[in-house]
Amino acid sequence: MTSLTATAPVEQAPSIDRRTVLLVFAGLLMAMLLGSLDQTIFSTALPTIVGELDGVEHMLWVTTAYMVAATIVMPIYGKLGDLVGRKWLFIGGLGVFVIGSVVGGMAQDMTWLIIGRAIQGIGGGGLMILSQAIIADVVPVRERSKYMGIMGAVFGLSAVIGPLLGGWFTEGIGWRWAFWINIPLGLIAIIFAAVFLRLPRRRVAFRYDIRGTLTMAVAVTSIILVTSWGGNTYEWYSPQIVWLIVTAVAASAAFVLAEHTASDPLIPLKLFKSRNFVLATVAGLFIGIAMFGTLAYLPTYLQMVTGVNATVSGYLMLPMIAGLMITTITTGALASRTGRYKWMPLASMVVIGIALTLMSTLTVETSLWALLSYMFTLGAGIGLGMQILVLVVQNSFPDSEVGTATASNNFFREIGASIGGALVGALFTSRLTDLLTDRLSSLGGTGAAGDLNALTPGVVNDLPDAIRDLIVGAYNDALTPVFLVLVPMVAAGFVLLLFIKEVPFRATREDAVAATGGDAAASISAPASGHAP
Repeated sequence: MTSLTATAPVEQAPSIDRRTVLLVFAGLLMAMLLGSLDQTIFSTALPTIVGELDGVEHMLWVTTAYMVAATIVMPIYGKLGDLVGRKWLFIGGLGVFVIGSVVGGMAQDMTWLIIGRAIQGIGGGGLMILSQAIIADVVPVRERSKYMGIMGAVFGLSAVIGPLLGGWFTEGIGWRWAFWINIPLGLIAIIFAAVFLRLPRRRVAFRYDIRGTLTMAVAVTSIILVTSWGGNTYEWYSPQIVWLIVTAVAASAAFVLAEHTASDPLIPLKLFKSRNFVLATVAGLFIGIAMFGTLAYLPTYLQMVTGVNATVSGYLMLPMIAGLMITTITTGALASRTGRYKWMPLASMVVIGIALTLMSTLTVETSLWALLSYMFTLGAGIGLGMQILVLVVQNSFPDSEVGTATASNNFFREIGASIGGALVGALFTSRLTDLLTDRLSSLGGTGAAGDLNALTPGVVNDLPDAIRDLIVGAYNDALTPVFLVLVPMVAAGFVLLLFIKEVPFRATREDAVAATGGDAAASISAPASGHAP
């Protein structure tokens, strides 16, 4: 391990007035939007991009490179932010993200496009983590809930407007603007952070956890490749997937061992001594699976069943995001005003369970308004608990350790959502293949079920009515039971949340473990030479 010392002395954080807080918050929202938007903005643009750059066989890496890089750096940003301060780390992450956007925007082949996406991921992976942690440096948890609610709304909004923007750029001024748009927005966020962000600087001696970082990187890469390639590029039982699973298990075990023996672990195992941290992280994982599993398949479902194009299907997702935005903002304000919050994630699980049950009843004859109301309900349920659970994690540790705790929470939620999304996808694909094989055979059809990639909404809409109705019915009957399969998981999340201890959100920015009622783990940072509020 390498011994490092931050050169800046510890100093008190200057008092920040409300106007400055709002200006800082605007910059943080910009950064969060950039980081989350680039996870989805290329989904609709990819066919055009790979066609122009002649790289269909490498198409999956455009999204995978970003996801792998972003997930790996999450705990690194969180740990370093706690140890050396977050301001310049945040500005550096924005700078790296902008550089990656330039590389991607200028790419003339798939290799440079993928490199640009990986660089973006290295920068973007820290933007959401540091944004959430910087709020902890500026306002106490009680007041912070209002800001986190808005952050949650921005995150949810980006999941829908990303594909819409990608499609709009591709059909209009060109797909490269999906990169170019990041440059002015990124520079604005950098200026806001440099001018208005005033955070404490620390002088901290620590030994960087190299073994933990390397084993974590191998484990994350293997897990994401399994979830991205399994059932698509390679069969689940293929040698490539089997070896990746073995590598993921071995690297994960090595990572746990490295963290157990490290003097300054990247993800301290002491985090898991906090009951609230464990319960909030697992519950957040369940919400993430419900959210991203739905977002992955509903747009195509809407195109298949209603016959609309990709852009319109994106607009039809807006009720879900409206529900999410309304409840995240409302719960943030309520938690700030009343200090009571345990009921929110519990209500979240109940509403999500109701929405998933309703969506499992969908048929091709279900009215569009009924479907949109179910989506609104699901979004409202997700918004009730998503950001509150992050605050529960932050409230379980002193402010000096909030970056590590926040990053670890997001890290495990990202990994879990990837695994859950892959399992949901595998279940849906398997059911769809079986249903198409059975139903097409009754019409004497052959081969259609063997190439699911060929069953795009445009192709299906041009088929004769008898075949089109059969395929649409199979798609509906394959997807709707998947929603019902998720309900027991949500019920388990509800039971887990019953054991969360409702510790009052701290009203000051003091590093007092006692404020958490003894639930917080012991100190998880390296010893500092001074105290930073």
